[in-house]
Amino acid sequence: MKEIAILGSTGSIGTQTLDVVRNNQDIKVVALTAGSNIEKLEEQIREFHPKVVALWNEKSAKDLRKRVSDLPVEVLAGMDGMISCATISDANIVVTAVVGMIGILPTIEAIKAGKDIALANKETLVTAGHIIMPLVKEYNVSLLPVDSEHSAIFQALNGENPKEVSRILLTASGGPFRGKKKKDLQNIQLEDALKHPNWLMGRKITIDSSTMVNKGLEVIEAKWLFDIDFEQIQVVIQPQSVIHSMVEFADGGVIAQLGTPDMRLPIQYALYYPERRPLPGDRLDFYKLSQLTFEEPDMETFKGLKLAYLVGKTGGSMPTVYNAANEYAVAKFLNKEIKYLEIIDMISYALDSHQYISDPSVQDILEIEQETYHNLKEKWK
Repeated sequence: MKEIAILGSTGSIGTQTLDVVRNNQDIKVVALTAGSNIEKLEEQIREFHPKVVALWNEKSAKDLRKRVSDLPVEVLAGMDGMISCATISDANIVVTAVVGMIGILPTIEAIKAGKDIALANKETLVTAGHIIMPLVKEYNVSLLPVDSEHSAIFQALNGENPKEVSRILLTASGGPFRGKKKKDLQNIQLEDALKHPNWLMGRKITIDSSTMVNKGLEVIEAKWLFDIDFEQIQVVIQPQSVIHSMVEFADGGVIAQLGTPDMRLPIQYALYYPERRPLPGDRLDFYKLSQLTFEEPDMETFKGLKLAYLVGKTGGSMPTVYNAANEYAVAKFLNKEIKYLEIIDMISYALDSHQYISDPSVQDILEIEQETYHNLKEKWK
């Protein structure tokens, strides 16, 4: 019996992880965390009967305690509550599906507690990869990628010698604005940016996909996951979202992982690796598919991707600023407080304003996040 904790259970990845649990009879959910969605978390508690849950603020936790007072579940709050869920003794794998740098500390503590990590929180490696990866080795735990692209790379590398990798071909759909130029994006509205052509995702990651900042974050994450230089990571636009990523080897051979755009596949693969389980859902029909197409990304129109390579190569505290500025800017855009193109303007401003730190600690990272928010709030009043 696998026993899992899910951090961010009410979000897109969290709810799809619970779909995987429903489809299998040998996974027990022992802990869940959420931000503020009390109603959804209560439903999950009543269905999956975890031992402990956590919400971000105490007021929400107090409300939830009343709602589930008839059940034997402990309801905690705040970062301490998240860490308690991430380190619960029963769990042997922790699914980190929270959005943002809030996932760093629980992930670190879970690793120290000897838990395997199914990683869907890319910000953890983007900002703290230099801390996380040594801890994974020190505590001899597995770090299994849940992002569809990184899972595809992980699958393509299975059984191969990583020293023979020539380059990683990280695919991207191109988002809803593929083929457009900067002048075409001047008056983009929120509703336009939320219309992803292939994937059904959370609002924040959907906006990130439209700006290609999400792909930039994935480039940095890939560097840490697969111990590879940025020069060996190439982004390829694959509009059909059928090839989820590829690996090219020294002899010129390329191994690709293909499938329908269904996040349950990489989630289930991470939970059961190296076993493959049956998964209900659509299958690729190559007769109907007829063709796969590829394009080079436009890094001038989608400058967020270009910036990701620059901050990734610089390293240190710069990826934290990039990520924090994007989080702040996207939240503003989702609230319709800034224009679409201002997202990248805010990231650029934050990077230019930052005093570089070569080897940031976890405390430094969290302080840089708040400093970045403050600088942007002062500039965009």
